[in-house]
Order: sequence, then C-alpha cells, then structure tokens
Amino acid sequence: MKVIVEADGGSRGNPGPAGYGSVVWTADHKTVLAESKQAIGITTNNVAEYRGLIAGLDEAAKVGATEVEVRMDSKLVVEQMSGHWQVKNRELRALYEQAKEMSAKFDRVDYTWIPRADNAHADRLANEAMDAAAELEKEKPDSGESNSTSSPGWSGARGEPTRFLLLRHGQTELSRQRRYSGRGNPALTDVGQQQAEAAAQYLGNRGGIAAVVTSPLQRAYDTAAKSAKALGLDVTIDDDLIETDFGAWEGLTFLEAAEKDPELHRKWLRDTSVTPPGGESFDSVADRVRRARGRLISEHAGETVLVVSHVTPIKTLLRLALDAGPGILYRLHLDLASLSIAEFYPDGAASVRLVNDTSYL
Repeated sequence: MKVIVEADGGSRGNPGPAGYGSVVWTADHKTVLAESKQAIGITTNNVAEYRGLIAGLDEAAKVGATEVEVRMDSKLVVEQMSGHWQVKNRELRALYEQAKEMSAKFDRVDYTWIPRADNAHADRLANEAMDAAAELEKEKPDSGESNSTSSPGWSGARGEPTRFLLLRHGQTELSRQRRYSGRGNPALTDVGQQQAEAAAQYLGNRGGIAAVVTSPLQRAYDTAAKSAKALGLDVTIDDDLIETDFGAWEGLTFLEAAEKDPELHRKWLRDTSVTPPGGESFDSVADRVRRARGRLISEHAGETVLVVSHVTPIKTLLRLALDAGPGILYRLHLDLASLSIAEFYPDGAASVRLVNDTSYL
C-alpha cells in the first residue's frame, strides 16, 4: 500500500519551545489515515523537522504502508534524506540515522520538497505542539527562585515533593525494529549508546539529583550507569521497575502478535487486566510500580531521583501522578531516551512537569 506522509516541525526561538506534526494520507491525498503531534521541549527547527519525519514514518508503518512519498517544506531534511546533502551536525546525525533505519523497512521511500502553503495540515499540528511546548516552559520553576513548596499552590499541595526524573533507556535492536521488548535483555545499539551519553551529559549539567535508580534489565542499567557517572552517584537496582512481561509476544512486531493471537491482542489493547500468553497484564505492572513509587518517596522524601526504566513503568508513574484512568497508557507516547518529570507530595497530591522531552538528543 502506498501512502503520502506530510511532516513539519518548528521551534519558537531556534532553539526554543518546539514541536512537530505529521499526517499520513492515502495515495490519492483524499483521506487521512493517521496523524500525530508532540511538544518536544526546547530545541531547534531542524531537530523538530526530523522528529516530525520520524513520527510520520512511524505512523505509516502502523497503517501497513509499503511505499511512502514524504512531502516536507524543510529543504535540509529532504536533501539530506535524499542523499544530496551531507549531515554535518552531530545533533542531527542520530535522528538522520534513525530515519534512515525506519525508511529501510519500506519497499520504497521518496522525498519531495513542497512549499509551506502546501503543507498546511502538518504545519497546523506542529504549531499546536509548539503552543503546548511553550505552555510547559511557562510552568517550569524559575531556576533563580527558591524551590520551596511549603505553601499550597493552586492545586492545594503542601510540602516538598519527591521529584521523579523518568528517563527511558536508549535504542536496542528490538526497539529499532519496533518489536515487543519486555523481559528480553538486548544491549544498546550504537545509537542507543549515543542517546544515553547525551542524556547523561544533560543530566550531569542539570545536577541536583540525589539518587539514580534503574530497572534490572541491561538496556536500562547501561543507560542509568552513564548518567550516574556524570552525576558522581552509584546505581541502585529496583526489580519493580522492570518492563512488562510480554510472554509469547516477546520479540514479535505489532502485526505479528496481532496475527498470532488476533482476538486476545485486540482485547489486550483495550483492557489493562488482559494478560499476553505467558506474560503479565498492565494491571500487574501498575501494582509493582506503585510499590516502587512508595519506596522511593519514603527513601528520598523531598529529593530529586533519576528513575531509568521502560515505556510501561514510566507511563504508569505518569498515570499515577495525573490520577488518570488506564486508557492513558494507550495514548501516551514516549520516545527512546526521553525524559519526563512527575512530582509526588507528602500530602498525597502529585503533578506532571514534563512529558517526552528529547531536546538534548
């Protein structure tokens, strides 16, 4: 099946609050098959453009496309992906390689430059994402002011919160191939190592972190170890932060799992109590993540803790902070090596400060 992907990204300030948008059309450009948008923190226009491309290719793969015509108003991305221009910027290199790896999964991918006026749908989505990024920046505390929260804010929360910096591990071969990766133990790829190094440099410069806690799986531990080194801290393993056990679906793609157990897979995508064959339900994951959260709050009251884990445990911690229903697990998107921030107060209140920031990559 052939589709058209239109993608756009932008930054207000370059670097500044950034976001991307992408839309997948049928080959006749009459029907929208999928769309996505995401605020990505503070970064540059070019990073946001590449992130939009990657999101568009991801959505195209999800709808089963075999041929893709990519249309973008970024001359740089189009020319680099077409092989006409070199990628000299180190920050863009990892994104370029990720996009090339994703492109290789299709039978054919063509890149076409279009004027901004012809990219209105993706441009609208990108601007909505930039609006969200700007709002997130407004909500961040001023680094020059006291961080005390002893007086209640508009939410009524009192006391000093325990701040969780939630870092997803870097790329592995299974994540690169978009395969279910639960209790298996693939190593970080070269790109994953670079992502972990970039996160470590950012967190090391940020400082203010009291502890580094990680899932026991190698991909998470290796990601955590780089940040711990940058921070001058030891790494603590918490088994309750391990990824979901996908059972018989481990190592399969979404489509392969759906073909193997079609009815069960459909139920699993809608009901968090459903268990994959020989695996673990999202409800079970939530139970152990609650235990881990309780321990960390008790041991690090009022401190900032770096938690390195996987998609499901991180989404679950964000869900707990938002006091949201289970459906949010199917709607949140977390990129590899992305950073999210949740705060838990001693009076039981909580807040989410940041979701899926990759501006440092």
